[in-house]
Amino acid sequence: MDLIASLQCADQPGIVHAMTSAVLACGGNIIENQQFTDPATNTFVMRTRFETSQGQATAEKSLSDGLAKYHPALHIRPTSQRPRALVMVTKESHCLRDLLYLNELGELKVEIPLVISNHEDLRQLVESHGVEFMYLSGDKTTQEAEITKQIDLLKIDFVVLARYMQILSADFCDRMPGKIINIHHSFLPGFKGAKPYHQAHERGVKIIGASAHFVTSELDEGPIIEQDVAHVTHIATPEELIAIGRDIERRVLAKAVKLYSEDKIFVVGKRTVVFA
Repeated sequence: MDLIASLQCADQPGIVHAMTSAVLACGGNIIENQQFTDPATNTFVMRTRFETSQGQATAEKSLSDGLAKYHPALHIRPTSQRPRALVMVTKESHCLRDLLYLNELGELKVEIPLVISNHEDLRQLVESHGVEFMYLSGDKTTQEAEITKQIDLLKIDFVVLARYMQILSADFCDRMPGKIINIHHSFLPGFKGAKPYHQAHERGVKIIGASAHFVTSELDEGPIIEQDVAHVTHIATPEELIAIGRDIERRVLAKAVKLYSEDKIFVVGKRTVVFA
């Protein structure tokens, strides 16, 4: 059995030795190992992939016992077990299309049992990929109650906001810390409100980009997972900026989802540690 163990705790001597000893104790063999200590918070994170013939339950007990004195946050799962994602959208399709396509190719290794939207526009696209589509009307409280119900019913591991143009309530965000991924444009300087790419064109920006981040109760202030940029010139029209921006957004969101699905992201304070 191929397993991934993710560990996070205060940095102390002996953690790596304890992990390798615990893996050995359950007949395991380490295939990959990455670790990092954040000096600002003294937080230690480690991702260990290993093989064992003794099964997940035996491995979990061996690692839990062997690492107990370090009081870690420890998560172990089979690599064959794909995290289950709830995708939420509004009207724009570029990020959703990319996620569905890459998942069909087997490049994301997630399960998408449901797409939820506050509009009907993308129903046909979603259902053409064999994924259930749910349209939610009503006020935010009613919508979030149904979203929470579906998360519990479908055993959802994380939520992906693929250009979902609604602000989630603080209560909803606080229920899923480090489990809601959002994508948004990122400009220097920042342009908020309607038609940000038109505003960027008017100001003659030279760089446009996008950021994927975890959602918190503070709007667009969550820990950043992945970013990318493109250089542009005065020649680009607002429509061309929009097209470039869409391409960056879909790539950055897909990369963030892939990293999450491989247990390569750790939230440390207000930022993330992301293993390549």
